[in-house]
Order: sequence, then structure tokens, then C-alpha cells
Amino acid sequence: MSGLVDDTVLAAVLAALLAGLGGLLVPRLVARVPEPDTEPDAEPAKVRYADLAARPGLGPRSALVAAVAGALVGLATGLDWPLLWLVPLVPVAVALSVIDWHTRLLPRVLVLPATGAAIVAVVAVGVAVGERDALVRALLAMVAVRSFYWLLWALRSGGIGFGDVRLAAPVGLVLGWVGWGAVVIGVWAGFLAFTVPALVVLALRRDRTLLKTSFPFGPFMVVGALVGLVWGTALAGRIWG
Repeated sequence: MSGLVDDTVLAAVLAALLAGLGGLLVPRLVARVPEPDTEPDAEPAKVRYADLAARPGLGPRSALVAAVAGALVGLATGLDWPLLWLVPLVPVAVALSVIDWHTRLLPRVLVLPATGAAIVAVVAVGVAVGERDALVRALLAMVAVRSFYWLLWALRSGGIGFGDVRLAAPVGLVLGWVGWGAVVIGVWAGFLAFTVPALVVLALRRDRTLLKTSFPFGPFMVVGALVGLVWGTALAGRIWG
């Protein structure tokens, strides 16, 4: 029992340290994203990535958030294979959340390579260690969650952007490895984290024009994914036990 506890604590410490170090690189990552208005016929950017990356304290704040998220992931998984793709994804998720919060964009130059690298890692581990069920479930969940978000985007429901559709792929992948309960809770938690504060703000301000305002959804998808990874299986067991 003590060995199990020690391994879990060690996983949390290592994940927090590595994710935190990655978080320090968030400003560099943001600065390397091509400005959206460099595309032909693009609208002027509200916030430029270079200016966002240069904001004072962005690196330390990102490192702190990434370290906390990494520690939670480490506590949930222990010293297990999922840390190979979860720890590197944490600072990327922080960078995407920062960008989306300020620009309402989720750049494909970050989302697509991160998704590709995660797929390679998941497939490699699944084949190498014989985790066929987890591998198949992860790939199916990736397709299912992305398809669900694509449908919402196609219906223009809730202001879902196509960047959210792209981000849904890695969210489904990492949650699917854990289990279907984690997938359901993770996706549901993302919508809940977005909806509840929005309803509170709407009730307090009594301004219906807010219903037509665009809000970033990516950060809430990330929060939901973290909830699904850490508590999804336990919550699903209690709900549908």
C-alpha cells in the first residue's frame, strides 16, 4: 500500500514539475503562432499574439496553472503510460486557453500537431503494452467527440467555432483511454463549466444582448477534460453505478 502511495505522489510531483516547466514556455509558444491577419482577406486581429505573449507575468502564471493541472493528472494516473502524452499536452492546453480567452481563436498550428503527437503516442503505447481495448476506445472516443462538436458547429448551436471542433479530437482521445465514463463526464463538465457562470452573469446583468456575444469555449473544454481525467470514472460510477 505504501509503495502505491509513494508511486502516486511521485507521479504527481514529476508531472507537476515537468508540466510547470512546460508552462514557462507558454509565452514563447504563443509568440510563435502566426498572426491571424496575415491570411488573405482576414479581419484585423483584436489581440496580436506577439502582444499577448509579451504580457508581464504570463510565463509564471502559466507555469503555476500547468503545475497544478499536472499534479492532479499525476495523482489520478499514477506512474502509468498516459503521463507520456498528458504531461506534454498540459502546457499546450494552457497556451490554447490563453489564446482563445483573449482572441476567440484556437490556432490549428497548435491544435493539429498536438493532436497528431498524442495519437502517435497513444497508438505506440497501446500496441507496445498490449492495451488494445484502451487504444480502440481512445480512437473511437476521439471520433465520437469530434463528430459531436462538428454537429454542434454545423447547427450553429451555442456559438461553437471550428477551432472547438479541432480541439475536441485530443479531448476525446485522452478521455477515451481512461474510459467511457470519463468521456461523458469530461464533455458534460466542459459545457457545465461554461453554462453556469454564463447564466449567473446573464441573471445579474439582465442584458439579453449577451446572448448574441461570442465567448471563448476552449478554456472550458480544457477544464472539462481535466475533470473527466481526474474524477470522471468515479463520478460516472456514482451516477450510473
